[in-house]
Amino acid sequence: MGESDTAGTDAYEPVIGLEVHAQLATDSKMFCGCSTRFGSPPNTQTCPVCLGLPGALPVINGRAIDLAVTTALALGSTVSSASAFARKNYFYPDLPKGYQITQHDSPLARGGRLAWSAGGHACVVRLVRVHLEEDAGKSLHVGFADSDASAYVDFNRSGVPLVEIVTEPDLSSPAEAAEFVRRLRALLVAIGASDGNMEEGSLRCDANVSVRRRGDTALGARTEIKNLNSFRFLQRALEHEIARQRHVLAAGGAVLTETRLWDDDAGRTAVMRTKEDAEDYRYFPEPDLPPLVLHPDRLARLRSALPELPDARRGRLAAAYGISDEEAAALAGTPDTAAYFERTARASGDAAAASQWIRGELTRRMSDAGLTIGDVPVAPESLGRLIAMVSAASVSASAAKQILGRMVATGAEPEAIAAADGLLQESGADALDALVTGTLARFPAQVAQYRQGRRAVAGFLVGQVIKASHGRANPAMVDDLVRSRLDGEGRE
Repeated sequence: MGESDTAGTDAYEPVIGLEVHAQLATDSKMFCGCSTRFGSPPNTQTCPVCLGLPGALPVINGRAIDLAVTTALALGSTVSSASAFARKNYFYPDLPKGYQITQHDSPLARGGRLAWSAGGHACVVRLVRVHLEEDAGKSLHVGFADSDASAYVDFNRSGVPLVEIVTEPDLSSPAEAAEFVRRLRALLVAIGASDGNMEEGSLRCDANVSVRRRGDTALGARTEIKNLNSFRFLQRALEHEIARQRHVLAAGGAVLTETRLWDDDAGRTAVMRTKEDAEDYRYFPEPDLPPLVLHPDRLARLRSALPELPDARRGRLAAAYGISDEEAAALAGTPDTAAYFERTARASGDAAAASQWIRGELTRRMSDAGLTIGDVPVAPESLGRLIAMVSAASVSASAAKQILGRMVATGAEPEAIAAADGLLQESGADALDALVTGTLARFPAQVAQYRQGRRAVAGFLVGQVIKASHGRANPAMVDDLVRSRLDGEGRE
């Protein structure tokens, strides 16, 4: 691409809006009692209701309502005292009823926002609406002997409860869009509304993107990129689509209003279907469900039960424990992580060290073992005592890492592991004095070299003392004692 082409494409700025779909953390589906458990054999979690068989009637899941209302309250949205469900009509093989039950003209909540600061720049993303709907099934195109000629459908997800969060077109870059979803996911996990597991499809988003000449206020023709289920996919898909639209306009073409899919292997978006400016889903009120009316007492109960939100928790951790904003952000990501850190910090008496160990060695060990902070067999108090052992020079930092590995694998306590594996450091003055005396006596030539000005030889002698102790001598104490002796202190 030439310099003039680059200048032409840079004349256009992106405008991005997102539709985020989060699976609500319920045990049963939106309108029936079928399980929402992930990973079950295909089509084993279905019934006449979620398959849309004649005569089957939906019943609203009360737990899903509470979680969706909690989401809206956490986002500062205005919750409607009454909302209604509608049928969104379209045909697709994984939609058994031929329509999706959702909220259209009368959503659960309107407005709200998600705001944060990054690099001195304030980001504020306004929300259009927060509403309830059911998920569709899943079409399977690969993994079967006849995949070249046939496709299969798994209806286990059909009817799974979703909350959809729709933003205004306030996002101005792919990185900003990814950060919005990252922060929204943290909020949903923090309030217990969703597990946010993107790999399992619990959190997905559709991205609406257009470009316009810088300084213009009117929006350009937009495309919608469907079913993005990772922060990386979202950012890469938007980067590619913005570049594609810029090149189309710079070359004098017109951007078509399309639905597109992201092909990560190819690194590009591809047309899924074309559509008009306004897609006609023939919405009409759901005849089998009454309006959803929220009693004021229920709304007040849910509002009072809101837990500490991630931004508030981040600020509190930074202020209370004297850690950096970056550290606090990592530790405030989930309520479990924050609680684990606070208990470890209290047990160790060293918040900075607790932060370092949790974000570093413990996270690495958990990742290797496929564990989460909620099921790691190391109590925060146990980790705190291990950190205190390092601070007291009872064990070295390298030995402490070995001990933590054993703690994760076995659940044993640090003191028992250190004693059993011979990892306790020798810090007794008399024992160390004897080791140093013996070592200096065995290496008179090196002692003479040191006193003749070859100061570096002290490192060799320190190493020999530690070797003689089988690695149990406290290195800092040995270093001080060796240099003191070599410099003449303590000699008769």
